[in-house]
Amino acid sequence: MNAVYAFAALCGLLVAGKLLRINSRFLQRLYLPSSVVGGLVGLVLFSLLRDVVDPDFMARVRKVPEFMINVVFATLFLGAAVPRFRDVVRVAFPQFCLGQIMAWGQYAVGLGLSGFVLSRIFDVPAAFGNLLEIGFEGGHGTVGGMKASFDAYWPVGFDLGITVATAGMLIGIVAGMALVNWAHAKGIVKEVRSFAERQEAERRGLHYRRTRPSAGVQTVRSDSIDSLAWHVSIVGVSVAIGAGLLHLLQLTGFKVFFGFPLFPLCMIGGILLQLAVGACGRDLLVDRVQMERISGASLDFLVVAAVSTIRLEVVAANWLPLLALVVCGGAWSVFVVLWFGPRLFKEAWFERSIADFGQATGVTATGLMLLRTVDPENRTCAAASFGYKQLLHEPIMGGGLWTALAFTLVFQIGWFRVFAISLAMLVLWVVVGLVTCRRAG
Repeated sequence: MNAVYAFAALCGLLVAGKLLRINSRFLQRLYLPSSVVGGLVGLVLFSLLRDVVDPDFMARVRKVPEFMINVVFATLFLGAAVPRFRDVVRVAFPQFCLGQIMAWGQYAVGLGLSGFVLSRIFDVPAAFGNLLEIGFEGGHGTVGGMKASFDAYWPVGFDLGITVATAGMLIGIVAGMALVNWAHAKGIVKEVRSFAERQEAERRGLHYRRTRPSAGVQTVRSDSIDSLAWHVSIVGVSVAIGAGLLHLLQLTGFKVFFGFPLFPLCMIGGILLQLAVGACGRDLLVDRVQMERISGASLDFLVVAAVSTIRLEVVAANWLPLLALVVCGGAWSVFVVLWFGPRLFKEAWFERSIADFGQATGVTATGLMLLRTVDPENRTCAAASFGYKQLLHEPIMGGGLWTALAFTLVFQIGWFRVFAISLAMLVLWVVVGLVTCRRAG
């Protein structure tokens, strides 16, 4: 019955989070997702009732993020038309450079700060520095998906990673809106939609009855199989392909793959399956919007489960190094926007930079929210550039292959070598970005 209670509890927390956000102007101004609000409610309740809550119940809730992130990554490319690689690079290369600079810099800042300073003052492991990119660029989903890796090498890292992800989301929203107001005051952006200018339904996160969008189209007849069941099954096959790839990698005997998380390979499984159905002429059987709904629902359950099960005693014991890591990571992210943005983009530099800032500190939805604030009518190239950039960026960073690999490598080859690799890649992308964009300009 604990599995039933765990599911019911997470559903109840999501409902509570949504109702609180609907009725709280403060939460609306923060633009916090209902899953985060519900997770914070659960964190308070589970902390107060920890002496009476069944440990098996909590263990089941803690397993939700690790599973759900596989679904999220499996859906990334399912049902999406695969654009020509040349077009993606042409539109998104400067944006891709900014994303790489942001992400590799988070590794360099995090591992450098942890290895040279925090590990000596607070006796934290050097892998503490990995939490900056995992939590900021990757977010709650990536932390949840790496739970097996944390359990294998550093169990308390999971709770600290969820804390960094939550702090990153707050920084993305608060600092992001501060940057938007600064750009508006400087005349860099003209069409800023303030909170006061948003409709009441938009503030509360609702759709008016007459403008409710479709949640997807049915691609198969329900007398054969329900359309949602069909799409969930497609996702399941992608996850199975990812699991098979991970098993093959582990058969090679390399130790690095025994602590490797499953979710990046689920993304590869989704790509392979999408290419296969496209080659067979059956790609119309997969609807992209339904895949987005499956992904969104999985991410909401992931976040509410991850936030609500943070062990506060672990956070309290490491709050000073956490604070240092979060502050330095936030400062780096703001610096990238203000210094590299104008130098990499010859048009709409702030709109394109602020979208990346939101995604690199919180989630993709945060980046899109900030972009919609400065470009409500989609009059710049920022949305297309940001969207295409994700096709190049996601397989590598922010939950991609390097994010998963770097954490294991810190324990296999040492933090300094991973730091040196990250610093070298940061310098490489700075040079490539500035030289290429200068020639384009």
